[in-house]
Amino acid sequence: MRASVEIGEVVIHTDRDSLLGLLETLRDDPRFAFEQLMDICGVDWPQRAERFDVVYNLLSVSLNHRIRVIVTTDEASAVPSVCGVWPCATWWEREAYDLFGITFSGQADLRRILTDYGFVGHPLRKDFPLTGYVEVRYDEERRQVIYEPVKLTQDYRRFDFISPWEGMTTLPGDEKAHREG
Repeated sequence: MRASVEIGEVVIHTDRDSLLGLLETLRDDPRFAFEQLMDICGVDWPQRAERFDVVYNLLSVSLNHRIRVIVTTDEASAVPSVCGVWPCATWWEREAYDLFGITFSGQADLRRILTDYGFVGHPLRKDFPLTGYVEVRYDEERRQVIYEPVKLTQDYRRFDFISPWEGMTTLPGDEKAHREG
């Protein structure tokens, strides 16, 4: 565990095994009194072995302090759920699972929350394709929603890769400036 001040805010980096004890201490000890869990978010660092940061932002209303707690994990290792410390964590843990694929041990309701239940992949991972894997559309004839593989048609596009500013010799409206006479 290490603590530092980053951009004027206290940040604690901890490991998965120490997370629950640390958060309970930060909540229950009157010297800290972090009564509120403001949010939980994920960060993807695909070049690291433990590619995900799980970030807990806490607020002490009574002492007017904020703190950030960060724990790292990989795709296979579950982070302990903190919904026993703050029940509101369930929603944010589900969001981190849905969008990043981060799992939380002890989370009774770990299912998708923002994407469809049949959605493939985790869209906030940096290795997720920008176009996704499937397209969704409504088919009038079949009167149902259809899932199809993404088709990227580039046949009608022409790219010259020249900046429009480099090819212009006269800006619009400046035609008279270059006339002789």
